[in-house]
Amino acid sequence: MKNISRRKFLINTSLAGTAISIAPSVKGSSLFTASPGTYMGGFAAPKLENIRAAFIGVGARGPGHVKFFSSLPGTEVVAISDLYEDLAERSADIARKEGGEGRHTNIKLYHGSEDRWKVMLKEVKPDVVFICTNWKNHAPMAIESMNSGAHAFVEVPIALTLEEMWNIVDTSESTQKHCMMMENVNYSRDELMFLNMVRQGLIGEILHGEAAYIHELRFQMEEQDRGTGSWRTPHYAHRNGNLYPTHGLGPVAQYMNLARGDDNFKKLVSYSSPAKGRTLYAENNYPSDHKWNELDYKGGDINTSIIKTNLGRTVMVQWDETSPRPYSRHNLIQGTKGTLAGFPTRIALEGGVEGVTKNHHSWAQGEDLKSLYEKYDHPLYTRLNEKTKNTGHGGMDGIMMYRIVECLQKGLPLDQNVYEGCFWSAVAPLSEASVKLDGMPQEFPDFTRGQWKKTEPLAIVG
Repeated sequence: MKNISRRKFLINTSLAGTAISIAPSVKGSSLFTASPGTYMGGFAAPKLENIRAAFIGVGARGPGHVKFFSSLPGTEVVAISDLYEDLAERSADIARKEGGEGRHTNIKLYHGSEDRWKVMLKEVKPDVVFICTNWKNHAPMAIESMNSGAHAFVEVPIALTLEEMWNIVDTSESTQKHCMMMENVNYSRDELMFLNMVRQGLIGEILHGEAAYIHELRFQMEEQDRGTGSWRTPHYAHRNGNLYPTHGLGPVAQYMNLARGDDNFKKLVSYSSPAKGRTLYAENNYPSDHKWNELDYKGGDINTSIIKTNLGRTVMVQWDETSPRPYSRHNLIQGTKGTLAGFPTRIALEGGVEGVTKNHHSWAQGEDLKSLYEKYDHPLYTRLNEKTKNTGHGGMDGIMMYRIVECLQKGLPLDQNVYEGCFWSAVAPLSEASVKLDGMPQEFPDFTRGQWKKTEPLAIVG
């Protein structure tokens, strides 16, 4: 103590107090073991031959889900809820058109106030609910849906806080209802192929992954009273961390079998760059008294987080929705025998890729990948591509919805369980805590309460 100045002592003790105040509660730690019900890691619900679905939020993402769900056999759209009547009517028309004659003819619409979705759940009692609203509503809507007797399917992220994530887990376990975060990127062609290649052992023992959501979205600030930008822009101002981690992280986590038998999330450190881009964009595009110029944008333009797993493996996760640069998810998985990488898609294997490269010092990419796609395309993509290629995001949305319906109708476990949605989404609040404390490591809660060790890795289904 005699070598520590009083000023340094006060600073250090203040930081320690701050860390305690924002760290996860006891329930957020791995010490919390009480469970209110059934473990949902490999849970398979009773078969639903005809799936009665309700949709909450049909502005941006919702209509696409309505469109493909309503086109599938054994489905029925029974209700749609949105703040705006025109949006609800539009999606009802989509469902009736896609379903064809005699299907989706009795769709009840709920609109006009914030709580109409609650009335819908009580009156309609759907089998499943698809939630495509602003982020703050994801958790309460999912919890209410499960408590009303429905399986919940939630757009990303699954929730905003660790407490909400625990409440989702508790509710899913106690009600024995699925709560799946709809991470559509897990169903993209390259991500599916990489999963297949990893499962076949082509790159050996997994060491490291890289994941990102690099997507310049400043144009959304034009949506000022209605639409995504109207509610998303304040998040950039008031929060500083990785606010949208799951598109890149979901596939990498499944390559690594995180929270599934082999390994799990352990700790995270996070740093953000200075916050410049949103302030400059607002100054250059809106009057000085505009509401976007009244915000103090605290969120760094780019956030970089590093995850360490129980086995000591690492995952770099980046997020940037501000900087002028091309779209990327990184999508890199590195092993002892090679590396699979995205944006652009490229593959390097020790000893070379047969018939393409001589050694691992050269990438197989571009036209060279044709033979690799033919050999390693995931059987799920091969089976469903023709049926889903005209759906959103290059077909990944359609494959995801097809699999949701297929698993529910056949009584199979879902491809993504409730715990995965929470682990992947937890990067956001943990990164915010780490950034606030200048990179202090943050421990992941174990949402499975230790039961991830008995959860089977995701199989390569055909």
